[in-house]
Amino acid sequence: MASLPPPPERTPGQRAETAAAKDAARALRAAFLDTYADAVYDRLTAGRTVPLRIDELLGAAAAELPGLVPDEALLASERRRPQAAKEGHEIDQGIFLRAVLRSPAAGPHLLDAMLRPTPRALGLLAEFTRTGLVEMESVRVERTGDGVARLTMCRGDRLNAEDTRQVDDMETAVDLALLDPAVRAGLLRGGEMTHPRHRGRRVFSAGINLKSLSSGTIPLAGFLLRRELGYLHKIVRGVSADHPGRWHAPRLEKPWVAAVDGFAIGGGAQLLLICDHVLAASDAYLSLPAAKEGIIPGVANFRLSRYVGPRLSRQIILGGRRIRASEPDARLLVDEVVEPEEMDAAVERSLARLDGAAVLANRRMLNLAEEPPDAFRAYLAEFALQQALRIHGQDVIDKAGRFGAGRPAAPGDDAAPARG
Repeated sequence: MASLPPPPERTPGQRAETAAAKDAARALRAAFLDTYADAVYDRLTAGRTVPLRIDELLGAAAAELPGLVPDEALLASERRRPQAAKEGHEIDQGIFLRAVLRSPAAGPHLLDAMLRPTPRALGLLAEFTRTGLVEMESVRVERTGDGVARLTMCRGDRLNAEDTRQVDDMETAVDLALLDPAVRAGLLRGGEMTHPRHRGRRVFSAGINLKSLSSGTIPLAGFLLRRELGYLHKIVRGVSADHPGRWHAPRLEKPWVAAVDGFAIGGGAQLLLICDHVLAASDAYLSLPAAKEGIIPGVANFRLSRYVGPRLSRQIILGGRRIRASEPDARLLVDEVVEPEEMDAAVERSLARLDGAAVLANRRMLNLAEEPPDAFRAYLAEFALQQALRIHGQDVIDKAGRFGAGRPAAPGDDAAPARG
């Protein structure tokens, strides 16, 4: 492969030869991990005594077992290329992570490691507990006097479209909200936009930034998996706390409210599936256009059916159906629909309703019943590989490339706002 030209310049024969070589190597890796995943994981984590996050685990595997996953040199080379010119080395990471997450021994240990607070959040915690405010590039988190941590997504120039910066900022903000003992509940809301199409209006989220995907800066481990196993999973399960006095609850949890102004597309709609109370302005809409874009909408395939049933789930995910807050089916996804000018007051009422002594215990039991950890782990194991395959699929590369090249948005195009 090193002697071949970059992927876009290869002849059909060279592409076929490369694909055959990669398939043969990946079959060997998969067979090896089917037998030795637990032994490999124990070797990398000192018998499951060292909690390693996904990026740390992959780095350790590359150093300890060369050839099993791509090393830093290969990854650095990939990062310099647009998506269309990558070799797809992340697929080998997907093979490795699928095997680890499928393991009843290694998988839960990795999930627990991902629920630990990030070093960045721990470094900002003293400032946040003292001032009640941390402002980051894409997220502002403020603790108000009523004990609410208000997380405002503030990428106003790009309609809160998600990239690695926002994933890091969101996980930091969620950690701070969960770790601060003065916080009793969290609120997720989009800020006012500077984007010319929605200037001065609040927008919740436009989902994944396809321009970033086209440019090759949406990584499997650092974005697609970190997002699901990091801040989204922490909203559901809480953040791990090393505190001997917390024998009754190993993680710090809080109830969460989401308020949707404008639209919640893709990853924005996925956020609504993990919150305890969801409000939407009457002129808002929700959509999950991932299949249209060629990728998998995170854990929405796992979570959506419990809200809306299998038929509507397929209409939304496979057919790309947009759900407007004003239509009856929206009440399966949101708890309240109010007029835009009434959103602020409705948000405060919903936060007050969740401020009860028994809320935390009951949400914990509801989440255990609705999303059993082993079922979640099994889904994520397959997601790790299938999403890796999808982001390197030619159809995804072609679609993302059109947005990266600034293709004009078609009327009603769900994906267009996310990539403006």
